[in-house]
Amino acid sequence: MTQEELDALMAGGIDDLDVEDTDNETAEDNTDKNETEEAEEHKEEIMPPPADEKHKVVAQLDEVTKESEEKATQILDIMDNISASMADAVEELSEVLKFLEHEKELFTKLSNAFPHIKTFKEELNRVNEMIEKVQKAIESGEATQDEIMMAMDIMQYQDIHRQKIERVINIMRALIKYMNRLFEGKIDDSERVKSATHISGDENDELVDEDDIEALIAQFGGAK
Repeated sequence: MTQEELDALMAGGIDDLDVEDTDNETAEDNTDKNETEEAEEHKEEIMPPPADEKHKVVAQLDEVTKESEEKATQILDIMDNISASMADAVEELSEVLKFLEHEKELFTKLSNAFPHIKTFKEELNRVNEMIEKVQKAIESGEATQDEIMMAMDIMQYQDIHRQKIERVINIMRALIKYMNRLFEGKIDDSERVKSATHISGDENDELVDEDDIEALIAQFGGAK
């Protein structure tokens, strides 16, 4: 590069250089900001919920199975009572039907014996109408009983679902026991050295200082 080219660069290129530096700094700031935002979002996504009563998984599942079983039992009892009531109603209607059949025979004989008396014929027609209505009521009651039995059979699947949930609970408890056995140590937790929340290199003020290190060395020296 000649002196003239260097002079021209110094005269007209400094501003361009400053602009480029500013652009680079802005781009770096934006990159750092984006990385920070992504880190915060990622932190929020993977942060587990607190281990309080609302988030105890096994306890929640136990409560679900208990409440489901109680409600299912109540529903089955109510449906069983309805079915029993329908059975009693059908039985009573059957008795009424027998009486109407007897009345039909009686008025049939009277109507045939005294065809000129209209009352016998009218009563016979009325009895036939009542017999038809009672028969329909009996059929409806029997159909309702069948539907109730079908509904009770379907409700039995609730018990199957409860058993499946209990199986999941047992698997989870087995995994918990396995993990506890896997990570258990020979040193009691009360005897372990308390570790710092943050150490040197972390972007936090809660660092291990020299006093902590000396105390740690002294503790290990005393243990010997």
